[in-house]
Amino acid sequence: MKRSEINKIMEDALKLFEEYRTALPPFALWTPEEWKEKGQEAQEIRDNMLGWDITDYGQGDFSKIGLLLITLRNGNQKDSQTYPKPYAEKLMVVRENQVTPMHFHWNKMEDIINKGGGNLMIKLYNSTDEEKLDDTPVTVTMDGVKYRFPAGHVVRLKPGESITLTQGLYHRFWGEEGKGTVLVAEVSMTNDDNLDNRFYDTVGRFPKIEEDEKPLYLLCNEYPE
Repeated sequence: MKRSEINKIMEDALKLFEEYRTALPPFALWTPEEWKEKGQEAQEIRDNMLGWDITDYGQGDFSKIGLLLITLRNGNQKDSQTYPKPYAEKLMVVRENQVTPMHFHWNKMEDIINKGGGNLMIKLYNSTDEEKLDDTPVTVTMDGVKYRFPAGHVVRLKPGESITLTQGLYHRFWGEEGKGTVLVAEVSMTNDDNLDNRFYDTVGRFPKIEEDEKPLYLLCNEYPE
């Protein structure tokens, strides 16, 4: 991805957050110059990868396969003694027909919440012991109500609705065509995007960046030590 594309994605997201009166924590708006002045006091942000996360999953077409996330808070699966929070929270921006590829998490259970805008479409499969797609029915909870769906069912989350995704449950999601960009929240157990994502197909997680202009804000995997 080009840095200019990433900067534009950030600017568009900030406009969406302003429209929905969604304020970000201070660290999300620290400039690269400000980051150079941050010491040990900001180590939790570095170690737990808080902040901006923009990916095209290595496919080279963010509008079709990609996602913007901002991790607001997080513990640490590898070091719970230093960072004992057992929970995480994210904001996500999902565009119409913009796909996040099929994946599950080994350790993390998460609630995906449509906070506003369009409809979020989520395709669901159980996983087999060999981590393949299973053809057995899927049981999920949506806003306190239990549902049972056939394998491969697509759930439509309208604004205000949510779904609980348990460990080992494959999911693929996108914004419904013609309904607009979706502002999504994620409330979950501790998140680790380096070790706890099992993608069904081989994809990249963090983008390779072509530096064609200065960064507006740093991504969560770019912070200086």
